[in-house]
This record gives sequence, C-alpha cells and structure tokens, in this order.
Amino acid sequence: AQKAANAQANLTVLLMKVQMHYLHLNDSLTLSLFLYSDLAAPPAGVPAKQAPPFGYNYPTMHPAYQQNPAPKPNPSPSHGGYNPPGYQPYSQPFPSLSELSSALGGLGGVSELEAETLRPVNLLQERNILPPKRAPPPEPNLSNDLRKVNCSPDTFRCTLTNIPQTQALLNKARLPLGLLLHPFRDLTQLPVITSNTIVRCRSCRTYINPFVSFLDQRRWKCNLCYRVNDVPDEFMYNPVTRSYGEPHKRPEVQNSTVEFIASSDYMLRPPQPAVYLFLLDVSHNAVESGYLNVFCQSLLDNLEKLPGDTRTHIGFVTFDSTVHFYNLQEGLSQPQMLVVSDIDGNHLVKDLLNALPGMFTHTRETQSALGPALQAAYKLMSPTGGRVTVFQTQLPTLGAGLLQSREDPNLRSSTKNVLHLGPATDFYKKLALDCSGQQIGVDLFLLSSQYSDLASLACVSKYSAGSVFYYPSFHHIHNTAQKQKFQKDLQRYLTRKIGFEAVMRIRCTKGLSIHTFHGNFFVRSTDLLSLANVNPDSGFAVQMSIEESLADTSLACFQAALLYTSSKGKRRIRVHTLCLPVVSQLSEVFAGADIQAISCLLANMAIDRSISSSLSDARDALVNAVVDCLTAYRANGSNIQPSGLIAPAALRLFPLYVLALLKQKALRTGTSTRLDERVFSMCELKSQPLQQIMRMVHPDLYRIDNMTEQAALHLNDSVIPQPPLLQLTAEKLTREGAFLLDCGSVMYLWVGKCCNETFIRDVLGFQNYASLPSNMTEIPELQTTYSERTRAFISWLLESRTFLPAFHVVKDDASTKTSFFQHLVEDRTESAFSYYEFLLHIQQQMSK
Repeated sequence: AQKAANAQANLTVLLMKVQMHYLHLNDSLTLSLFLYSDLAAPPAGVPAKQAPPFGYNYPTMHPAYQQNPAPKPNPSPSHGGYNPPGYQPYSQPFPSLSELSSALGGLGGVSELEAETLRPVNLLQERNILPPKRAPPPEPNLSNDLRKVNCSPDTFRCTLTNIPQTQALLNKARLPLGLLLHPFRDLTQLPVITSNTIVRCRSCRTYINPFVSFLDQRRWKCNLCYRVNDVPDEFMYNPVTRSYGEPHKRPEVQNSTVEFIASSDYMLRPPQPAVYLFLLDVSHNAVESGYLNVFCQSLLDNLEKLPGDTRTHIGFVTFDSTVHFYNLQEGLSQPQMLVVSDIDGNHLVKDLLNALPGMFTHTRETQSALGPALQAAYKLMSPTGGRVTVFQTQLPTLGAGLLQSREDPNLRSSTKNVLHLGPATDFYKKLALDCSGQQIGVDLFLLSSQYSDLASLACVSKYSAGSVFYYPSFHHIHNTAQKQKFQKDLQRYLTRKIGFEAVMRIRCTKGLSIHTFHGNFFVRSTDLLSLANVNPDSGFAVQMSIEESLADTSLACFQAALLYTSSKGKRRIRVHTLCLPVVSQLSEVFAGADIQAISCLLANMAIDRSISSSLSDARDALVNAVVDCLTAYRANGSNIQPSGLIAPAALRLFPLYVLALLKQKALRTGTSTRLDERVFSMCELKSQPLQQIMRMVHPDLYRIDNMTEQAALHLNDSVIPQPPLLQLTAEKLTREGAFLLDCGSVMYLWVGKCCNETFIRDVLGFQNYASLPSNMTEIPELQTTYSERTRAFISWLLESRTFLPAFHVVKDDASTKTSFFQHLVEDRTESAFSYYEFLLHIQQQMSK
C-alpha cells in the first residue's frame, strides 16, 4: 500500500511537470497581439529610440508579450479587447484541484478554495491575471456563525486573513502584518446602544463584542486578554427582545460594529459645540483665480446643511499681507470688519458671503500672511475647539511660517532622488500640535498654479487630523473640470458628518502588538490617536508584530474604539471588532493573503521611507517586498519548481500592484512631476480608505461602447451593464471603441477616432468624432437607450463614493490624452518598465 501511494504521488508530480513542459512549448509560439497602431508611436517629445529603464539589460521579451500589430485582429468577446489566434490561458492545462492539492507541499486536507488560492501561477506565461470584475476581499476561514457577525471589510481589513502563530512564521512568509481601517465611514445601519452600563473587560478595557465567550449567564471571558469578567445585572436585560437572562443576545454581542451613547465618565469637559472658522486667501492671485465666488456660493447653498445644532458657531478671517476679522454679532445691521468675534445669526453670514467676492475685486496685494492668519485662528478657536478650513492659493511670503521656493523645474524628471519631500520648517507642525491640544482640526484647500510648498503646508492638517485638498491650475473660467470638482468636493465637505474632540484606540489579542500608525493624527500615547476632528472619508493603517506565540488560541481579534462628540453635542463611542483564524502552516499564511490590503500598507510604509530616507530607498524596498515574498513561496510553499516566475494565485497581482505603485506620482522617477503634485499624491496614499487608494494605484478600465444587458445587474428598475475589467495596456484600446478609465478622483472617457457614430450621437450628443469638443467634462442626459445604459453604469460606479471624480472626455488628438496614458501601468514609458520587463527584473533579482 505504501509503495502504491508513493507511486501515485510520483505520478502526479510527473504529470504536472509534463504539463508544465507542454505549457511552455504551447506559450512559446509566436503570439502577435493586436496593438492600436496610433498608440505604438512614442508620445510627443519622447525620442523613438529609448534606453532600457534604470540601466538594466533585459533578455528578449517572451513571444506572448511582443506587441507587434497583427494584420487582422481577432476580437475576444470575453475581454472586449483582442487575443491572438490560438492563444490559451495558462490555467487550462493545469491538473485538477484535488491533484494539485496532493502535489503541493504541506497541504494535506486543504479545501478546494484554499487550494485555488495556492495554485502556482507562472506570471511570465499567464497573461490575463486580472479578474473580470473587482475581486472581493478574501473571506476569513471561520465558521458560518462567526463569519455572519464579523466586521465588514469596508471598515476593517487585515493584510493576512490567516494570522501566523509566531513571528518566525510571519518572517518566513516575508509578508507585512497590519490593519487598514475606515472607522468613521458613513453607515446605513448602525446599532446605537443607550445603556447606563457599557460592559468592558476589567483588565484590558476591551468592549464586549460577538467574539467573547460566556462561561455561564453571569460570567464572560475576554477574547483579547482572556480575563473572566462578571456580567452586570443591567446586561441581563435585552432591550431588543425585552427579555431577561439572555446576555449573549444583547445587540453588543450580536454586532461587530456598534455605537454607544457615552456617559459623563467619557467626558473631560461638557461636549463642545460645532464651531467652524473659514480662513480665506484674498490676495490678487486668489481673486484672479475666482475661487472666492465658488466658495461663497457653495457655502450659501449649503449653510443650512452644516452639521450642528442651536449652539453652532461660524466665523470668517480673510488675509493677504494683513489679516482681517469680521464682527457678525446678532443685532448688527451689516457685518463689521476688523473686530474679532464669533458669530451667531444666519442673515449676517449670508450678507458677508454675498459681499466678500466684491470686496477684494481690485486688490493689488500679492503677499500672503498665512502663518499669522493661522496663529490668529488658533487663538480664536482655543476656548472651544472646532474646525478651521483654510483656502490658500500661493506660497506664504510674510510673517511667521513664510516659505521660499524650493523646487527646481529642471529636476522634476530626475531619475535619482527627489529633494524637499519633507517640510522646510517645523512652524506648521508645531502649530498643528498646539491646535490638536485644543481640539482644533485644520483642513487645507490649496488652489495654486505655482509651487506652494505643500510638503510644509500639509503638516498643519496631518498632525491635527485634518484633510488636504489640492486643485493644481485652478481657474473658474479656464479650467472648468477643476471648478466642477471643487464645487462637488465643497458640497460633500461642508455637509458630511463630523466628530469633534475624538480619540481612537486599537486593541488586539494578547501576543500581538501594534507599533506604527499611518494617517492624519497625533499619537498622544503609545496606542492612543488624538483626532481633533474625525470625518467619514479618512482611512488609517497600522503595522503589527507578533510578540508571543498564539499557539494556545485558534482566533485572533482586533478592536478599534473611536470616542467622539457628535455635531449635536452627544458623546459617542463607535466600536469595531474583527476576528481572524490563527494558523500554523506557511501555506495557510499565503492562502489568506489580502493583496489589496498588503499593497496599501506597503504604500504607506514607502511614503514614510521616502521622507525619512530617500525616494530610491522606498522604491527599492517595494521591489524587494515582491522579491522576498516570491522567493519565500518558491523555497517553502511548493514542491513544484517549474522554470518561470511562480506566485500563488492569492498573490498573483502583487508584482502588478507594486509596479503600479512605482508609477504613481508619489513614487515615480524620470517623469516630469511637479513637487506639490507628488507630495499631494503622498498625502492621499497616507490618508485615504483602502478602496480609494486602490482606484488611484490600479484604475479600472472598461470598454463601454458595446455594453449589452447580458449579465447586467437589475437594481431598482434600472439595468446596470457589467462590462469586464481590461488590462491597463494600450493593447486593449481600439480605434473603433470608447473606453472608460476610473482612477478614483478622476474619470476619463477615451473615444477612438473611428468610434461608432451611434454611440457618439446617443451618449455624447454630437454627430460624429470630428464635432466632439476637446474640453468636454460631462456626459449629457439624453433620452436614448445608449445614454441611459452608460449613465446607469457610471452612476453605479460612483454610488459608493463620497467625493465625485473630475470627468474628461478624451479624444485621440487631445492634449489630455497624455494624462490618460500615464495610467496604463502595464505599458512601458520613457522612464519605467513595462509589466513584462518588471517581471523579468523580479526574476533576475530572485536569482541573485
């Protein structure tokens, strides 16, 4: 029997080797992929002959990746793009999952799902690795009961859905362990609990949650520190079922996200009112840009929607070379300038907003005293706390915090290190820390066509838990797309939920420890984040390590508790709890890898490294993360050793996402990137929720001129087409098509020169391609099937988004096409690898 079993195992491995060999021969046939000929030419200004990026010499490209135009394209309905005749996906000749499971090392008794996540993928041969639609986050391997009550991945995600038992096992996998949080996001259903007793562990102060265990009706065991606690008498009554004696059915124990109405025990002072102060640049540069008109009109339109109650205060400070204050006290017939006061009385606010744009129309002041204006705002707001909103259009040139230009335009395309990514002065950081101490959050809107040293200015928001918005080249007439985005962003910003005087603490199972935080906040103690303001659009990340073995437990838990004051003056605690299984096998660690969460955490780590060390160090660290992980998988995760670049299916997108990160404005080299735009991209990667970061890093590309109702969603009497995702390469574009590129904060609709005139007429409202304007920034509402179908699809893409993207219709001969093609990360640029070249580079590094 033993001999038979050994023979069977040897036969299986031999079968796979034969199939691998067959696969290699099959894919080595010359596969000429159709490439839209106009896109094969280098962009304007780029020499046709280009040196290999970074000075490496590469072997000849694999035939499957050659990009020569084919004489006759062969359309593939499954992709909306083109595949060569006879092309077969790599996965077809693979053995069955049961055969694969027996051939993989250390995988006895794995489920089919886990075997699929561990399926070896030869990245150099399997071309189409993108799923047809955005992949959902991996499901933790938990029982159905635990899975039902686990925290939503939109709120709480871990880089590894299987937690390694030991730090040694984690080190062996060469993957980062960390959490991605979106703790204050807008929720449609949120259990709110009013109780005199908020039940917490007496030892570690964990809030009771679905993953505690009840030893009996009177005792519960903490799932983080394992202390046994008494159940309070009040907890014996269930307000939902109105019954006694069932503490395990209380809403706190049935929901992983809950919000408690806090008692006075959670207050150091009476809850603060909602206080808003607007700090407005009114220099000549600001007036000329026209932003003041847009701001005043937006605030007038949304004044009644500002979060707050009868105690709400609102104030204004304007500044150029001097700082101007306004008295808006109840009883005045009109606003008075030069008197310091808070405000009450909407009619005075409206009078001021109507008057402000005209007050500075003829100004010749070109200086900016931003620093003194911020100092004045701090003094005004210190007694109460609240939110300061700053609008700035140039480099601060007067008084405290003045800055000098540090950007050399000739070095924007440097392939070496980029200078001045850190602040030039600590003035803005110190001011932010003072603001944080007085519960003042500072949000910055930068609307500037010139260098403004965002690396320094952003500190005032970063350390006071604020937000940064940036509109390069803003002009209310000459840049309509930016104006429209500014208007949309302002509407969301002014009306979104807000939490004041907030703190957040993250706890985890005994044996795990949190050591690095990412986001906009001030760390008040080792694990307490101070958030003067908290908003529903901010994300956070934390890195973790394993200090003690988790061998004695099968589950690891994480809990984030956010204590804040609502705009109505209520003290509340929002609690999220996540539960994940603990594993002892390396294969299980790989199988549970969440590649999107890993990529987002690495992006945060790379931004920190680029500022503390250098940009080249940060880029090298990202490449090494891929090299180390795939080397660890090859050495430990599989007995199959075919030639090529092998990754488990769960990590097949890892090299692609890292390449996409390296081509982000934040981290790219060799391409002209303005310093402020680079720093803003860094700010976004450090403070956005995971979903928004992933849209920025790896946008979604769809062909939309041929959408049908096949496989469409049917929601609320609407038909939502579901076109497949396309690879981010010019190969997927055709002269006859129209393609939508969703980059999160911007959307492009690329229209080919020979696009169907029916689509152009019925969707865009013009007769043909030639009549399309080059600066179109929205899709009209037309009463045609094509139009309704297209708008329904775009609306569906936007429904989960809070900030609406700028929109550009891009013609093939338009100047905006350059920015469109920058997002096609699989293609080679004058300064960076193509995806295939990057894979070869990874393979080369692994063989050293």
